[in-house]
Amino acid sequence: MANARGLATLFSLIAILATGSASAEDAKTLTVTDDRGVAVTVPAQPKRIASISYFADDVALALGIKPVASTYMTAGRQPDFLLGLTSGMKQIGQRAKPNLELLSEAKPDLIVAIRRYTVGNAPQLEKMAPYLAYNMELLDGSDREIAELSKILGKPERGVQLNKEFREHLADFTARAPKDVHPRFAIMWGGETPFAFHTENTAASIVAAIGGNNIAGEMTPGGEFGIDLSLETMLEKDPEVLFIYDSGPDRPHENNPIWQELSAVKNKRVFYVGDQWVETNGPIAREIVLREAAHYLYPDVFPAVDVKAEAARIIPAEVQK
Repeated sequence: MANARGLATLFSLIAILATGSASAEDAKTLTVTDDRGVAVTVPAQPKRIASISYFADDVALALGIKPVASTYMTAGRQPDFLLGLTSGMKQIGQRAKPNLELLSEAKPDLIVAIRRYTVGNAPQLEKMAPYLAYNMELLDGSDREIAELSKILGKPERGVQLNKEFREHLADFTARAPKDVHPRFAIMWGGETPFAFHTENTAASIVAAIGGNNIAGEMTPGGEFGIDLSLETMLEKDPEVLFIYDSGPDRPHENNPIWQELSAVKNKRVFYVGDQWVETNGPIAREIVLREAAHYLYPDVFPAVDVKAEAARIIPAEVQK
């Protein structure tokens, strides 16, 4: 049923883009409504894109376009799922605290940002360039976000193709996954009290689609996309597989005696994963998370993943240089 809804949404997007692509090519500007509910007039095919989060980097690189500026997730680390290409972009700070002075120096003609970290700075951002804010949290929004940004960047057909291919790949991996096992899992930020993603979160949705059973459960209506889970609660739910965002060497959760009691820890099924597991809404990230998740859940069925090799299949060769 979920796949059917996703395909219906995709076909609707195809129809919308097909009717609007010709006029979009001729227009000098487009007006889109972002996830704040704000109508924003943006340049058609902007040349200097600044990305607050990796989402716009992900979409643009998949389209063969290199942004001029980007935030980072972890200082000093260029993400493998983007082939380290962010090193050639102006670094404008951590995604939760972008440096507005450095952003201004990049002279963007479009700013694409993660909504929850930037709505407070909206007036300053809007003075620099048209500013679009997306939620970038849930799989239900991923197709729409990719299609809309691809249209803005002048390549609507490629955006539709990326969405279609992902839905086909997700259906294929789901069909090949074992039907008699449903490993309990959690995707979390480490810490004294880990923060785990609800099933609607993009990465968690992908793992659940191929048979995983998310111990964090579903979102409450109108609630957040994740929840604090104490290690005591985690022990009660006892995940068999843990995906932990690798944000650096500090891992205080491992110092708690309860940690050693978890089945995932006992069975060595704790995986410290890369930036794509948090910034999953772009076309490159979600394809890689799908493959990594399948291997980690069912290592006897799906092969190990070379993240850079998978990214190189999607990012055109001309922007890999």
